[in-house]
Amino acid sequence: MATPTDNRIRRRARAFLRRTGRYAGTHDRPLRGYLATMAAFGVYASGWAAAVRLRGRPLPDRPEPWDVLLTSVATFRLSRLLSKAPVTSPLRAPFTTYVGPQGPAELHEEAQPETGKETVAELVTCLLWPRATRTAMGTPAAPAGADALQPAYGALVDRTTDS
Repeated sequence: MATPTDNRIRRRARAFLRRTGRYAGTHDRPLRGYLATMAAFGVYASGWAAAVRLRGRPLPDRPEPWDVLLTSVATFRLSRLLSKAPVTSPLRAPFTTYVGPQGPAELHEEAQPETGKETVAELVTCLLWPRATRTAMGTPAAPAGADALQPAYGALVDRTTDS
């Protein structure tokens, strides 16, 4: 026999799935594949965190300047990844509607109104484990650096080949 709590959870789950289903509209968006990719990355990141923890090295007293720079670059990259990347669109799908591409490897989405309120997203981070955080921040910082180097490399190639 279902309890009132069970019924409320089912209703909320159905509403969540309906909002997710409206995400793509008439566009073909591979949300299941993106979810699988994020799950694989989560397993990968968890494995790295476990490996770092097993090493048992002591934590530093305060962050080094390099760590602050690394964290700022990683935060930039993670915010773009969470808010614009196609691969994380399954996370945004219940709250947004796909409009179309926006720039290289980014999407334009609009918030879905829900009973008169606009969707609000909040990202909460906690730096309780600085060593593990530095390791985790290194992962998105590397592609962010590569993203920044691509236009510089393209400009250099254009400049040297246009002579």
